[in-house]
Amino acid sequence: MTVTYSTIVKELKSLINPDKAAFFPRFFKTGKGQYGEGDLFHGVVVPEQRGLAKRHFANTNKETIIQLLDSPYHEERLTGLFILCFHFNSALRTGTEKEWFDLYINKIDRVNNWDLVDSSAHIIIGHYLEKRDRSILYQLAKSKSLWENRIAVITTLHFIRKNDLKDILQLSEILLNHPHDLMHKAIGWMLREAWKRDPLAIEEFLDQHAAVMPRTMLSYAIEKMEVKKQKSYMDLKKMKKI
Repeated sequence: MTVTYSTIVKELKSLINPDKAAFFPRFFKTGKGQYGEGDLFHGVVVPEQRGLAKRHFANTNKETIIQLLDSPYHEERLTGLFILCFHFNSALRTGTEKEWFDLYINKIDRVNNWDLVDSSAHIIIGHYLEKRDRSILYQLAKSKSLWENRIAVITTLHFIRKNDLKDILQLSEILLNHPHDLMHKAIGWMLREAWKRDPLAIEEFLDQHAAVMPRTMLSYAIEKMEVKKQKSYMDLKKMKKI
């Protein structure tokens, strides 16, 4: 029996937490001129959404996923993405994952906040592109959309976990001077994950770029290093100011 959009929304609404409904708009910066401007929230926490998606994804079709992604409500879009990820992972077993990748790309404009990106990009785009041409990442990196820029970077988490650091190094250099703090955090986070895999490669990159990197990006990238090494990179940043 197909699970409809209205069924999923009804279940989401049964899980509303009024305190979260009041908190989320502030947390996700929905005020005028902020990155999440105009986003709406029911007030449902992520574990509840993921559980709902896991229970229903097998009986949820593309039409329902699209309706969820097109919703103005944040939790409906995120639940839709969880369902899409479950479908994608299931399709890997039968070699039919392209249809779910294509759906993600076709609705990429609805992946429009940092948690939506971080919950899906590496799972779908990263896995799909693992052994394929990755030029789409560089198109996304050059987009005027903050979220498409972040998708390009977060996608590389899948590659990093496979000890493939080429794209995060190239994308980090391309986006080094990005104006938004959310990109500084994303790039720094991916560089930190890459450092765990290949410290020398990332430290060579930082030796070249640390002095001109945004402070937040650098701080995230060096977070797991020994204190002495952290200080040496922060000193490079200070020397550049002088």
